[in-house]
Amino acid sequence: MNLILASQSASRRVMLDAAQVPYEAVTAQVDEASAKESLIAGGISARDLSDALAELKALKVSRMVPGALVLGGDSIVALDDGTLLDKPVSRDDAAEHLRAMSGRQHDIYSAAVVAEGGRAVWRHVDRARLFVRPLSEEFIARYLDWEWPAIAGCVGCFRIEGPGVQLFSRIEGSQFTILGMPLLPILDYLRVRGVLTS
Repeated sequence: MNLILASQSASRRVMLDAAQVPYEAVTAQVDEASAKESLIAGGISARDLSDALAELKALKVSRMVPGALVLGGDSIVALDDGTLLDKPVSRDDAAEHLRAMSGRQHDIYSAAVVAEGGRAVWRHVDRARLFVRPLSEEFIARYLDWEWPAIAGCVGCFRIEGPGVQLFSRIEGSQFTILGMPLLPILDYLRVRGVLTS
């Protein structure tokens, strides 16, 4: 059975490559911003939003390649007051995100949905909780000197595998979830389906 990753996310591809998972990456080509806006307007929770967007991507590609297992993924960052963070659109926007996160905790929900024949056949949503230490303006400026524009595509403005780790005083949860995919449950399912050897 062939596995298709319905994403061009570099971090998701790196995780699958490192785990020696055979797959092909295909862009889902969905209007994610519009779908997200509509779901949020309907009052969806951050957890369920990540699940719905992962399913949307998986189903879109599954309908194009009905004989394959298609893995869709999505991650949502929610501050402790429920505010959702998107990818920063500019360095100034990134600085605002970092100020909003300073001294607070936030949750990352990473969802994975596998579709086959145009329907969802498996799903898993995992949560990681991250505690951001108080950040000085000096640190924020220096951090953005190091990391901008590399973090432009990163919700939460950090790469945990790089200098972004300096933002945190404590982390609860899987590093895979923080990187954007609940990898261990995915690997279990791929073994069940024969994509990987058990």
